[in-house]
Amino acid sequence: MTAPRPEVPGVLAPPPLIFLGFLIAGWGLGRLIGEPSLGLDVPIRRGLAIAGLVIGLGIEGWAIGLFRRARTAPEPWKPTTALVTDGVYRFTRNPIYLGFAVTYLGLAFGLDSPLAILLLLPCLVVVDRFVIQREERYLAGLFGDTYDAYRRRVRRWL
Repeated sequence: MTAPRPEVPGVLAPPPLIFLGFLIAGWGLGRLIGEPSLGLDVPIRRGLAIAGLVIGLGIEGWAIGLFRRARTAPEPWKPTTALVTDGVYRFTRNPIYLGFAVTYLGLAFGLDSPLAILLLLPCLVVVDRFVIQREERYLAGLFGDTYDAYRRRVRRWL
């Protein structure tokens, strides 16, 4: 007898909260320890921040729009009803998380926080291990060979 397929991936926490938590932790800890500045002029930091926000939110919006068009939930704590493989999903299996990472970087530059920038790496490890891997097991169980073929064709990040 096989175990019933889960209705949702069972992710650790909503991914936006994971990214936000690491960003706030890095910025807050940096302020507590008196971390040095990135050493960039304000216009450069502002430009990096704006670029990160525009690019990151643009990627996220494109990906979420494709989910909406396919009438499936982009939230990983809700059931998936369709496998989206077109648009930005032709280049990366996780464009929303890629967009979150770019947005995070933009905000970290805007906050002038080297520690927040460094914490993006462990943040991505947490997202990979406790969100993406669970989503991938769920999608493989739900879509079988179709998802496996997609996974072989498209990289996880870029």
